[in-house]
Amino acid sequence: MRTQIPDALLSDPDIVEMDAILRKCVHCGFCLPACPTYSLSGDERASPRGRIYLIKSMIEGDAQDAASIVGSVDSCLSCLACASACPSGVDYQHFIDLARPRLERLVPRPIGDAFVRGLLARILPFPARFRAALTLAQIARPFAALLKPLIGERLTAMLRMAPAHRQPGELLIGPRRFTPTVSPTGRVGLLAGCAQQVLRPSINEATVRLLNRMGIEIALPENVGCCGALVHHMGRSNEAHAAVSEAVTAWGSETARGALDAIIVNAAGCGTHVKDYGFVMRGTPQEDAARAVAALARDVTEFVAERGLPPARTTNLPRIVYHDACSLMHGQKITEPPRELLRAAGFEVLEVPGRHFCCGSAGSYNLLQPTTASELDRRRVAAIEATGAEVIATGNIGCLEQLAQQTRLPVVHTVELLDWATGGPCPAELAR
Repeated sequence: MRTQIPDALLSDPDIVEMDAILRKCVHCGFCLPACPTYSLSGDERASPRGRIYLIKSMIEGDAQDAASIVGSVDSCLSCLACASACPSGVDYQHFIDLARPRLERLVPRPIGDAFVRGLLARILPFPARFRAALTLAQIARPFAALLKPLIGERLTAMLRMAPAHRQPGELLIGPRRFTPTVSPTGRVGLLAGCAQQVLRPSINEATVRLLNRMGIEIALPENVGCCGALVHHMGRSNEAHAAVSEAVTAWGSETARGALDAIIVNAAGCGTHVKDYGFVMRGTPQEDAARAVAALARDVTEFVAERGLPPARTTNLPRIVYHDACSLMHGQKITEPPRELLRAAGFEVLEVPGRHFCCGSAGSYNLLQPTTASELDRRRVAAIEATGAEVIATGNIGCLEQLAQQTRLPVVHTVELLDWATGGPCPAELAR
């Protein structure tokens, strides 16, 4: 694609990067059928190709165009299905991520929108705050319909997304160590996460049991908080860089105490972001340290597949359908290891037609774009339930909570099933 970016803007390395990405796009349209929002609307402005063209106008210097494209950019899930479909290698992930903070600088948000985004940014990445907010939301949830005229559609969606029952469990705050009961075979760090450990502490618990069973010592460092993905995708670049900087420093301190074989991430959205730390921190004094952290990051199924699953001990396992989290399938290109591990553990694994489609979760997307997210969820659940599976497995907390909104099938994390099959307890969602 030809670009006409003013020379004055080419002193900005982000604009230079976006220009290079733009020049790879040939407008072939292969991304259109892969895009969930385009499949719903049929509107070119809600497609990757359309967004690329609109953002091109913005970076060519038309500030007036910036205000008109906010809705199109906000509607993007960042599922990256378009990147998987693109024959030209367009780096849509970095293109849209670079566009968002620029839009935030150019276009002031309406008061209500700014309030909701600020609220999410100040609550979701902080487990203690999120747990308190979730308790309040559970109290208000039965009155969501009555409160809608007062609090608006988005806050009402947040209330409805609050689970009726929350798993008991402690917050994993470092420094902590989890020592295997068998001969040690390695040492890893664990990213405990933020929202996940409040909503489903069982995921971290299952991860610890499974890795310890494999002889892996687990370190939970001090001062590793949110990975920064949530604010990064909102275009809040200062907060995102601060979160990544803190995490990189903390992981550096941990590796100084002893080498790590990997940094285990069991939330796919977080894993995609951590693996991109080098790009996020490019041009800063922490770039090399960030790239070192990114090189260590492994999804839990990726790591277990590399090391080998312990022998299966549980029989009569249910039929499961595996839902690919977009951040795992498109962001990290991990599709077969989870399936192979589940089969090795003794599960029959069923497939979803159109497995590349997003469920509508996409980090905070289902809270910021509830109507689109709900329709994508409805479509996804219909396809899943048609398979005849008894259980849904997925590798991301956002997908897990999103799918659970519209299905009666139990939805569990892949690592919970692997832990159960190799000697751990039956997941609570299956025991009900």
